[in-house]
Amino acid sequence: MKRENRQNDETREIKFTKDFTKHALGSVLVEFGDTRVITTASVEETKPKWMDKDDKRGWVTAEYSLLPSAPNTRVTRERTKISGRTQEIQRLIGRSLRACVDLEKIPDLTITIDADVIQADGGTRTASICGGYLALKIAIDKLLAQGILAENPIIEPIGAISAGIVDGEVRLDLDYIEDSNAQVDSNIVLTKSGKIIEFQTTAEGAPYEQSEMIKIFNTAKAGIEKIIDMYNLI
Repeated sequence: MKRENRQNDETREIKFTKDFTKHALGSVLVEFGDTRVITTASVEETKPKWMDKDDKRGWVTAEYSLLPSAPNTRVTRERTKISGRTQEIQRLIGRSLRACVDLEKIPDLTITIDADVIQADGGTRTASICGGYLALKIAIDKLLAQGILAENPIIEPIGAISAGIVDGEVRLDLDYIEDSNAQVDSNIVLTKSGKIIEFQTTAEGAPYEQSEMIKIFNTAKAGIEKIIDMYNLI
């Protein structure tokens, strides 16, 4: 399977559009090639019910949804029960974003990141994390300007990218066709300083070598560094 128009270590065209929706405190349309996700940040002056009343932390959580017409064949709208895949993805988004926030600096607040996939062509979860981080940052900047927050709770930026082995080659930012044919599939989430938040790597067929795992990580790390550099441009 030949990759056209880009090298193995190149991402698809990436674009972030700030303030894409009107009412959310922070919103971003994120595009990774033909994958498009609307990410929004909403803030409530409350804490999760499970959190002890004496706990001084706030909370950051996430919800993920795939529009029925987002993939190439219609998916059923999840109205009353979400699938295991959806649960896994929104947990990944939530814990990734919590990893870059000092929760004690957002006391008694819950920030919910919604990631709604309007068009899917691979890498929806990693695109959601990148867009989710930016929506979160936009919201926090507004809370600081309004005096609702006394200190910036963001520890450092994070970024995410997919990677894998296709036809024996390590490739970055897989589209749907590549992902469907990958021998190894990986989703990587890192901080700006290179600390690992998530390194999900699975052999879809035969096992892979440690040297290949390292190459996947290094290729993804270089891609994430470029993505985080793009944050300053929006």
